[in-house]
Amino acid sequence: MYIDRRDFFKLTGIGTAMFVLGQGTSVFGADEKMGRKDFMFVQFSDTHWGFNDHKINPDFAGTLKKSIEAVNSMRSQPDFVMFTGDLTHTTEDPKERRKRLTEFRDLIKTLKVKNIKVMPGEHDAALDNAEAYKEIFGETHYTFQHKGVNFIVLDNVSEPGSSIGDGQVQWLAAELKNLDHDSRVIVFTHRPLFDLYPQWDWFTRDGSKAIELFMPFKNLTVLYGHIHQEHHYFTGHIPHHAAKGMMFPLPAPGSVPKKAPVAWNPSQPYKGLGYRRLDAKAKKAELEVTEYSVQGV
Repeated sequence: MYIDRRDFFKLTGIGTAMFVLGQGTSVFGADEKMGRKDFMFVQFSDTHWGFNDHKINPDFAGTLKKSIEAVNSMRSQPDFVMFTGDLTHTTEDPKERRKRLTEFRDLIKTLKVKNIKVMPGEHDAALDNAEAYKEIFGETHYTFQHKGVNFIVLDNVSEPGSSIGDGQVQWLAAELKNLDHDSRVIVFTHRPLFDLYPQWDWFTRDGSKAIELFMPFKNLTVLYGHIHQEHHYFTGHIPHHAAKGMMFPLPAPGSVPKKAPVAWNPSQPYKGLGYRRLDAKAKKAELEVTEYSVQGV
């Protein structure tokens, strides 16, 4: 786990890691105006349904199912669940791609919470410009509101060249014009918007255009996936938080000569895999991020 500023988070939990956004980086106000109320949601990322390498993950068919069971067993169910891309593992066979996307759709329907949001990763969309994804899940970028918070789902995987694309940048600019600069905003992307490690495709070619549009907003946070590990970073005052993957971890950026999945460790099964719970505290002006293992511990 990487934290760019030492004062960015303070550790408040033991076992599962719980972090509280520092002063001035909150995405939630200190009152309940505009319908702001406490709520909780869960973020999954990089589930890679269809991956089948026993050496990397001998439980490739059960990992996601175990986490769904763990979320279903939560005493308080999340308001919604968000999957931040790479729902499925890439395949060049269009028929198999649709099969995997359909199987994934049917599997996540076993969640108790029925408010489920999804977005594509490059494994889902890069080979066909999201044609199969759109057939099954609909649009790749969209907005929604929940209890006074504005959510933006940004697609940086369907366009060639690891980019958002001019058309979507224009759409984003138009959406942001409808919001006050004091608005509470959470942005979901798959790839990091900043240049984390371009040699490994850990960047968005025109991500700086989106970040520039975000800069006037005082209370905006970006949540993403793609790199299969926790990572916390600032661009100016804007925090970016990467989530763990669900199928296999990847090494820290630039730590090895070649990017490749970290092999399964039988003595520490599911190490580096998991999902996160995010608790929005309206009155305390906090967003608590609690990391869970695959089995919900």
